[in-house]
Amino acid sequence: MADMPEGGENPLTSAVVSRDRSTLDMVSDAIRHNQTMLAYQPIMQAMPPQGVALYEGYIRVLDSTGRVIPARDFMPLVEDKEEGRELDCLALEHGLKALARSPNIRLSINMSARSIGYRRWMRVLERHLKKDLTLGERLMLEINEASAMATPELVIDFIDRMQKHGIAFALDNFGAGATAVSYFRQFFFDAVKIDGQFVRRIHASYDNQAVVRALVGIAKQFDMLVVAESVESPADAEFLISIGIDCLQGYLFGAPSVSPPWLEELRENSRAS
Repeated sequence: MADMPEGGENPLTSAVVSRDRSTLDMVSDAIRHNQTMLAYQPIMQAMPPQGVALYEGYIRVLDSTGRVIPARDFMPLVEDKEEGRELDCLALEHGLKALARSPNIRLSINMSARSIGYRRWMRVLERHLKKDLTLGERLMLEINEASAMATPELVIDFIDRMQKHGIAFALDNFGAGATAVSYFRQFFFDAVKIDGQFVRRIHASYDNQAVVRALVGIAKQFDMLVVAESVESPADAEFLISIGIDCLQGYLFGAPSVSPPWLEELRENSRAS
């Protein structure tokens, strides 16, 4: 391999920096012009009647051409920046408006623990709860494991304060990080969502089966609902149900859609009648 010219910049590094800067600019523009929306994915009850327990709303941004950009393409870059807090605010705003429009659904929205102390995020939540006291009872907030463990005392206090509104909390990506058991006892999460890396093709992996059995055991010990993410095959779903998983989420049941699935179901029911 030829040496770089002395004093020159690594072209790969330069390309990555340029790509990241372009992504940040795209996200900033989307926030400025409110070119954001939620994509909804159903979370299914594992046991009969195996209907939809709730939907998860994932934040999406639109680029300058109107193309929908999934969170995995931008969230890692903005998670610890101001843009990340703004996206959390927009996700919550979209979610609470959806709950207000559709009183028969429950919705789960992702947030970072960093947004707990973000005043605008709290104002969005408080404003909507004042308008409709029932919204909190149909809202679940998901905090990923790494974010929760970065500021555990802050998360514990926040969950405690929000209980009076009936808001449920889920620990996302459970198993992917290193949740300290001493804190886990104090968190009082209502649910855990087992990280998809342990769920995909679990029917054929004894190692993943052992990990998930252990995670389910821990969650059940603390009376937490257990959701398996990234369920992609009937064989995986069958195994997960057999070990006591409460809810299933993944492409087997539907991909995230920017068209609210419950509205599609209402239209289909209306046409059928």
